[in-house]
Amino acid sequence: MKLYAVSDGPPSLAVRMAFEALNIPYEHISVDYGKAEHLTEDYKKMNPQMEIPVLDDDGFYLSESNAILQYICDKYTPTSELYPKDPKERALVNHRLCFNLAFLYPEISAYVMAPIFFDYQRTEMGLKKLNRALAAFETYVKRAGTKYVAGNGLTIADFPLVTSIMCLEAIAFDVGENFPNVQKWYTGFKQAHPKLWTIAEKGMEEIADFEKNPPDLTAMVHPIHPIRKL
Repeated sequence: MKLYAVSDGPPSLAVRMAFEALNIPYEHISVDYGKAEHLTEDYKKMNPQMEIPVLDDDGFYLSESNAILQYICDKYTPTSELYPKDPKERALVNHRLCFNLAFLYPEISAYVMAPIFFDYQRTEMGLKKLNRALAAFETYVKRAGTKYVAGNGLTIADFPLVTSIMCLEAIAFDVGENFPNVQKWYTGFKQAHPKLWTIAEKGMEEIADFEKNPPDLTAMVHPIHPIRKL
């Protein structure tokens, strides 16, 4: 299998963490975002959305990191507890994946990533939306009272949520001040799974560096987002 992925993107990192946790061999093909390799015609053939990552499993192309996580579990490790078979347990994992995709990460991306890479500003409204999403996450974690986001065992739901919160750490956003249960889970993951965290940590360090030294993307013409003026 080949995974077309960037080195610092949370969705890419989440999939790479899953491959590591499941001990599934794959080839990581680095996509250079700054050179707009995800906007080429060849890449568009694999993923018409022109987003990252994309999985190539012997000619079967699959985008959307959540779908990739679910697919590699179902096909290659169907008995793994990382994606439990019990309907209620699996439903909870699926919920957390959807929650991150539709509710939490969009606010984190808008507040953290967009101002680094594109011509967007961090605003009070953006912060309000971010805190609203984090408050919902805090409630889920507190109500569950479990070690991980979807139970007492590690699941694929933890990976994208870890890489989302990682973005906030990269810009020194204090999650623990208002969301202690989220911080406890996040810290606990890093302590319990140092090998997996190393994958995310490298991405976090890149984001932190970009925060201080924004990359020059003026050569890239993005079809949707306005490029930040240096």
